[in-house]
Amino acid sequence: MNLKKISAEFSVCKLSGPADIGTLDITSGFWFLGKTDEELSLVCETSSVPQNAAEREDGFLAFRIEGILDFSLIGILSKISTVLADHGIGIFAVSTFNTDYILVKKENYEKALNHLEAAGYTVTGTKEEN
Repeated sequence: MNLKKISAEFSVCKLSGPADIGTLDITSGFWFLGKTDEELSLVCETSSVPQNAAEREDGFLAFRIEGILDFSLIGILSKISTVLADHGIGIFAVSTFNTDYILVKKENYEKALNHLEAAGYTVTGTKEEN
């Protein structure tokens, strides 16, 4: 399975309401908005965090599982998270219709990718390219 590095630093934010999205440019960059009955969360490039975010956690780097993942596939995210958990590395995962994105604190990023390569994953890209 191929994993591709994403060339951006990310933040995970808690918003008080839709107005907190503020000046986020939804036409560019990476961002993911999630709303439940209990919260409104935003994952975005750190340079795009809205000023009025209620809470934020900075310092994430990310990679994605390459390709389009069929909904019938089982255990892909579980296997990746197990490899990293076995080495004490926490993740923040975001799933889209096509694939999964895994965010790791930047101090653990290279270590995480090295462990995944040792487990048989192929890592492509550099932090400087998309």
